Amino acid sequence: MAELAASGDERVKSIPAWRRALIRPELGGMCGTVIVFVFFLLFAFDSGMFAPQGIMNWTIVSAQFMIIAVGACLLMIAGEFDLSVGSMIGFAGMMIAVFGVVMGWPMWIAILITFGMCLAIGALNGFIVIRTGLPSFIVTLAFLFILRGFTIFIPQTIESKTIIGGIRDAAEGDWLAPIFGGKIGQGLFTWMGEAGLIETFTRGNREGQPVIDGFPMLVVWAIILIIVGHILLTRTRFGNWIFAAGGDAEAARNSGVPVNKVKILMFMFTAFCACVFATCQVMEFGSAGADRGLLKEFEAIIAVVIGGALLTGGYGSVIGAALGALIFGVVQQGLFFAGVESSLFRVFLGLILLGAVVLNTYIRRMITGER
Repeated sequence: MAELAASGDERVKSIPAWRRALIRPELGGMCGTVIVFVFFLLFAFDSGMFAPQGIMNWTIVSAQFMIIAVGACLLMIAGEFDLSVGSMIGFAGMMIAVFGVVMGWPMWIAILITFGMCLAIGALNGFIVIRTGLPSFIVTLAFLFILRGFTIFIPQTIESKTIIGGIRDAAEGDWLAPIFGGKIGQGLFTWMGEAGLIETFTRGNREGQPVIDGFPMLVVWAIILIIVGHILLTRTRFGNWIFAAGGDAEAARNSGVPVNKVKILMFMFTAFCACVFATCQVMEFGSAGADRGLLKEFEAIIAVVIGGALLTGGYGSVIGAALGALIFGVVQQGLFFAGVESSLFRVFLGLILLGAVVLNTYIRRMITGER
């Protein structure tokens, strides 16, 4: 086909370069990222937002969104939704606390069992959707309430409270916990502080130490998941199956694509990402709360839509979803640095979601030739 196009064959339409660029799913996320950074460079540059500590703040917040956005992106491209992600985050964190603190199990066992439970719930979500033919919106909405209910009921029944602390003490000396709650690059930041490249503490017990002492594993996990998700989607046959399952499931089945297997695995991957987020969160805070993860499912979907994915499935980009998450993190922290009322962040989410849906609908019509 490429040879025919290059030779000027009349049977093949040549797509202009500008049109190919316009229909790339990352376009909306790229444009939004540029606009957001320009805005805050103009209005919040002197506030410390782009100082090393400020950069680390919005990087960490963006990484949180990125972790769950990667899972939501692949699932949406496969043509399904998971509204239980936020409740899964709260549930997973609470289970780690119950197993590791209340029951006194080694933290690595608590983490691995929790991951197993989350993967099983993700598989159950997918199995119910496939076997019943119900919309994933309805099935996962049900699990949103089921998991949130258990997240509140279990600690109240065991400890008569909805917040369980002591996770840092329970994780001390554990071999697996630092993979989620540790930091890397401490030596680099120590050297940067000694060289005067970043600020250091001027008094107290930490005098002379850099204000940033390493990259949190939360950020490392976000980068790993983005790279793995992007390669999986764009460089493997399984990635083609994901697009096919979301684009036209029946045609994909007729072509030999294991659509049911693909969708169930994507539900499991979404649950895995939620559990990664939850584990990093409880290790950072040292506690688990029943209210953790509220609205995260919607924030993940919005990030994916901003990143160019179509709500109808079959089209999207992990890089675009990551850019959508970056926009979230920058805006959430940027409003604080700019002195803007933080409640306006939700207003921004609504406006940018509406704009992204309109843009994506226009792009879909360009691709399909609809009017």
